Amino acid sequence: MHDNPLLKQSFPELQQIEAIIQVSDKAHLRSKVLCHVASGDGMLPIYALTLGNSAQDLPCMTYVAGVHGLERIGTQVVIAFLEGLLERLKWDRVLNDMLQRVHINVLPLVNPVGMLNYTRANGRGVDLMRNAPVDSHEKTIWLAGGHRISSFLPWYRGKASEAMQPESQALCDFITREVLPAPFSLVLDCHSGFGYRNQIWFPYARSRLEPIKHLKEVCCLRDLFMQTYPHQDYLFEPQSQHYLVHGDLWDFLYLQSLAGNNIFLPLTLEMGSWRWIRKYPLQLRQLLGLYHPIKPHRLNRVLRSHLILMEFLLHATLSYESWLNKSDALQLEQRALALWYA
Repeated sequence: MHDNPLLKQSFPELQQIEAIIQVSDKAHLRSKVLCHVASGDGMLPIYALTLGNSAQDLPCMTYVAGVHGLERIGTQVVIAFLEGLLERLKWDRVLNDMLQRVHINVLPLVNPVGMLNYTRANGRGVDLMRNAPVDSHEKTIWLAGGHRISSFLPWYRGKASEAMQPESQALCDFITREVLPAPFSLVLDCHSGFGYRNQIWFPYARSRLEPIKHLKEVCCLRDLFMQTYPHQDYLFEPQSQHYLVHGDLWDFLYLQSLAGNNIFLPLTLEMGSWRWIRKYPLQLRQLLGLYHPIKPHRLNRVLRSHLILMEFLLHATLSYESWLNKSDALQLEQRALALWYA
């Protein structure tokens, strides 16, 4: 825990996470520090918070945020969802019963130094979402697709000869150890800053031509969401339909998951920050305004607008056996290919 007054003033997200750990019932919420990373003010922790039954033969839902330090809204959305769960555990019998049959992980702040310093990259100038040892064999966007030129340029991958950054390694180790053994697992990694619409992306980020092995399962999940909430405003599609990158952490982890027989589906929520800019262009006077709703009423709206999605994914994870195999697999895969890879 941190008593540094500078952190308390300039880093409310970390203080909020540590306050949750301090006041929560330890019978419900468990916490661990995955690693510490160095900043100018000392060492900052990367926390993993867990709820529910930790047995590895149960389904697992994981919420991740703060991979890019400038995208503070992702961390705030995940914290708001966690706080709601913890409040409900005081009175909600249904939620208490549900947590006996599912495992929940929350990694709300993967890049604390980047968030403290108002940078996309970590303290060494490395973009964590370009840092995994996986390459695209198709043409990527110059620079933005990941490069090894210099840490002074954005989207720097790090040197090819170096191991992954400690933040990337901590995330990958945790997912490998705590998530991949589950028979079914979903991840929602919360980002912001791309387009006007809220988008849900799935791998691959490395290829427009190669669908993932579990394409039919993703299509089935999409159909379930659209049918359950037909008035939602999310665009659900592979990330490769927008741009390709080297070093995507979720591509790397998904490829690792294929060594087993379990189903691991990592999703990325890309919150459309351009709509906030369109409504309030003056927020571009500060760098944070590119990625974060500045007006308080818009911030509150974003904090509540994704709760339905996050709750849906939790219930879909718990009940995966009820919906996953209902449709004809071949027909579903053909429809998914026509939808996303025609």
